[in-house]
Amino acid sequence: MFIYGIPASITIAQGILESGMGYGRLAMEGNNHFGIKCHIGWDGKSIYHDDDEKGECFRVYNNPATSYRDHSLFLTNRERYTFLFDYKMNNYKAWAKGLKKAGYATDPKYSDKLISLIERFELNRFDNKKGKVVKAITKEKGNDKTIYHSVQKGDTLYSVSKKYNVSLKQLIKHNDIKDKTIYLGQSLSIPSNP
Repeated sequence: MFIYGIPASITIAQGILESGMGYGRLAMEGNNHFGIKCHIGWDGKSIYHDDDEKGECFRVYNNPATSYRDHSLFLTNRERYTFLFDYKMNNYKAWAKGLKKAGYATDPKYSDKLISLIERFELNRFDNKKGKVVKAITKEKGNDKTIYHSVQKGDTLYSVSKKYNVSLKQLIKHNDIKDKTIYLGQSLSIPSNP
């Protein structure tokens, strides 16, 4: 939730609904808890399953956690969902209705089902009560403080290094970054200056 800016209640409710409480074929055989289809560019394992059409291609993940991460990236990286991030983090009803509006699912009652799950299981208790996206998180271990920065739209390694007053070289080395590439939602550990 804090990394990707998506209400936890929405992610959990979608996972429950899309996976049939974890017992659906895609979840059981493919660790795919959100029914994410292969789409162009998918080069991972796949499974074929009847959905809107017969024998559609769905992604297969190594574990459920990867499915949850991919779901977050799916929402953050597709233009048709960008308006959702204008909603407050604690407004699960707007998010549920927005997902339906954006065409996430073909079921006309999709948003009602998400809202019902969230309210039945009180999933909104996991949401940020202030309704704001947390962009930097500080974790303390004894006297040691570590700051984590969640990569937002428009961030570059250079801009992050300047924001936290660390060298670009330190930032790259500390996070073991290859090819100087960062992605939306990535959590960067900010090195403390000696």
